[in-house]
Amino acid sequence: MVTEALAATSPMEQTARPLMQVRDLRRSFYGVQALNGVSFDVTPGTITALIGPNGAGKTTAFNCISGVIPPESGSVTFEGHDITGLTPDRIHGHGVVRTFQIARGFPTLTVLETLLLHGEAQPGESMLTALFSPGTARAREAELLDRAQIIARRLKLDHVLENLTDALSGGQKKLLEIGRALMARPKLILLDEPVAGVNPTLSLEIAERIQQLREEDDLTFLIVEHDMDVVARICDPVVVMAQGTTLTQGSFAEISADHAVQDAYLGTRS
Repeated sequence: MVTEALAATSPMEQTARPLMQVRDLRRSFYGVQALNGVSFDVTPGTITALIGPNGAGKTTAFNCISGVIPPESGSVTFEGHDITGLTPDRIHGHGVVRTFQIARGFPTLTVLETLLLHGEAQPGESMLTALFSPGTARAREAELLDRAQIIARRLKLDHVLENLTDALSGGQKKLLEIGRALMARPKLILLDEPVAGVNPTLSLEIAERIQQLREEDDLTFLIVEHDMDVVARICDPVVVMAQGTTLTQGSFAEISADHAVQDAYLGTRS
């Protein structure tokens, strides 16, 4: 029956299938239910926003999806593979890469060194390759250097490549987080508040960079964000969470007009 159903599905319907499916995720901490049945899909080529008031469970959902913490129940599938509860490195290996709200890195490394550190498939890390096939390692290092320089130019970080990461502005650190993710050649990037604490002008620039990456590189994004101007500008669809569960999903215009969403953000109407 399943084979027959697949055969009857049109090519357009097949391409519209979700890249990632989150189903009934649940997680509690010391008796407090942080996630109470979160479900949503991420479609290929979209910038999907995950929004909600403080305490809605957005970061916990992100942590469960990316393997930082395991869910107590529910499932996460990516490209048809069950990645529920896998360690972050194994989820990373599937092509799911996340950034963090507070940019993480090594303050004594330069921007270039940070980008190179996160390049995938580095044979020079193998002692045997380094000793007996140094040419392979050097060739790969040259490829990664070229990729790092291209990414830096696209994110307008090329003029600070030799600067220490600790000396960057808050906005530049946010862009470096995106660059770090791009070095791994991801299929899906989870962005945790990519414009938090950034001035409005740079916020729009970061939003434009994300939109360009989606259009030019055919990347898919799942974004937790509180800046509704950014969400309205680049995100579709928008998934709304409240009290640890999925409240609704739709375009920004649709969720903005939803009374349940208004109640979740502003309190119950009289």
